[in-house]
Parts: sequence; structure tokens; C-alpha cells
Amino acid sequence: MRGDEEQQNEMYSYRTSEMRVPQDHPLRALRQMCDVALRPDDDVWHPTVFTKNRDRLLAGEIAQRFLEAVLQQAAAQQLLSDEHFTVDGTLIQAWASRRSFQPKDPPPIKGTGARGRKWLRDLHESKTDPEARLYKKSRSAEACPSYLGHVLMENRSGLVVAACATQSSATAERAAALRLLDARGRSPQAGNPTTTTITLGADKHYQEEKFISELRRRQVVPHVAEYRDNDKWRNWLTEEERQDPGFAISQQKRKLVERIFGWAKLDSILRQVKLRGQQKVDWFFRLLASAANLVRMVKLIPAV
Repeated sequence: MRGDEEQQNEMYSYRTSEMRVPQDHPLRALRQMCDVALRPDDDVWHPTVFTKNRDRLLAGEIAQRFLEAVLQQAAAQQLLSDEHFTVDGTLIQAWASRRSFQPKDPPPIKGTGARGRKWLRDLHESKTDPEARLYKKSRSAEACPSYLGHVLMENRSGLVVAACATQSSATAERAAALRLLDARGRSPQAGNPTTTTITLGADKHYQEEKFISELRRRQVVPHVAEYRDNDKWRNWLTEEERQDPGFAISQQKRKLVERIFGWAKLDSILRQVKLRGQQKVDWFFRLLASAANLVRMVKLIPAV
């Protein structure tokens, strides 16, 4: 009689993980630069181990140290530029909803705006993530609970040399840019440790008088995009800065930073971060910047 043909599945597999992973898999090249995996027979830590030590990882600046280690490998391959940089920021959707924002209780006595004026962030906060703020980067977009991620990119290879995440605000990108420059040794208090000319490319959002002045004070040449045919916004570059031979090159190179954000949001997990609190988001964003560098370096190192 004909019946259902049932075959017993294989109970054991004698193929190693080395045989299962294709030779052209991108993780193979990444593993040559850093250890990113466990073997199938290795013991895996219990989830509570990471949970209990998370604060220790944050306090130990593990994400920043990892980014610096990746940059050391890039420097050894002569992939980094010490002269020409680009700065930009991107919106990171927080792990909270607009409906979670409620009036503060008690309401603040003073505001944080000009002359003590109270902003929306002074009067309301999210019950899910109190440090997230309602913000939008463009007029056509809808304000959402968010943070801002900032990167300082060197222009030779398009690698991130400094990164951080902050609370969202209209001035956060410019303030973070100066902080990242200072982290690279361009602080006015540190003097002028080198005579090398430093340039910084940026989009029109950074075209602001105080920011341009702070760049000059740090002896950084501003290659910031300018407004055209617009009476509302003023440009603050001098004619000498505008005619600098490297200005056009900086504006072309600064588009490389969009690849970093595009990879992080489309191919990775930056579109909405599943962490709460500015410190944890900052820690996560630095790790993601390191991962973006590794992915980029895999393509660059064989050509060196």
C-alpha cells in the first residue's frame, strides 16, 4: 500500500562552522581586525552577567577605548588624515512615543531659553525616557522623541575619528562639533600644538556667527556651506575663506558622512535605539561608529 513517505532527519552534523561560512563572507575580513565571535563549543555568559556589569562598562568608557583601538589600526595602514575633517549630526529616534510626554510635576520655576523663557522641554518630559526630547531636523518632518548623534570624520578615507550622542536641540550639533574638535586636540586652552592647517567641512546648519568664530579661535579653517539667495540667513565666512582652494574639495568630501548615517540606519540598528538615557545612547553610538569604521576599513585595507 502507498502511504506517506517519512524519512528520519539527520541527528548529527559533521560539518564545522568553518565549512559552513562562505569564504567571501564579510565577517571573515572583520575577524582579522577584531575578535567578533565565539566558537560553537565555547561557553556563553549568562545574560545577567552583562546586565550586572553594564554600569561598569559605561563607567570604563569601553566604547571610546574600542573606537580608539580601531583608529590605531587605521593609522597603521595610513588611512587617516590629520588635516581635513567633516562634522555632521543625525537624529536618533528614542525608545519612547509622543504620547509618553506629560507635563512636569511640579512645573519648573525658570526656563532654559533666552531671558529665562520656558521651552516645551522645560514644561513636558517623557515618562518612558525623561532625557529624550521632541525634536525635528527639518520643517517638513514631525517632531519625535529623539537624541542627536554627532561624528567627526576625516576626509581621506571617510572614517569616524570622534563621535558622541547628545540630547536634541537646535544648538546641539554646533556645540558637539566644538567638543569633538577639542577631543582631537584643537582646544584653545591647549595652545597650538602643531602648525598644520586644519579644515572643517559642514553643511549650512553650521553657518552661524559664534560657531565660525570658535573655529577661527581654534585655528581651524571653516569650510561651511553657505546660504544662497536668501535674505533671512546670513553667511559669516570671509572672502579669503570662501576662496580657499580646498573649500570645494571639503564640500565634496563631506557627503561621505551620509554613507555612515545611511549604513547605520538602513543596514544597522540606529533608526530607533532600544536604549533609554543619554549616557547609554552615547555609549551605543560610539560602538556603532567603531563598527562603521571596521566595515569601511575592510574595503580600504586590501587596496593599500
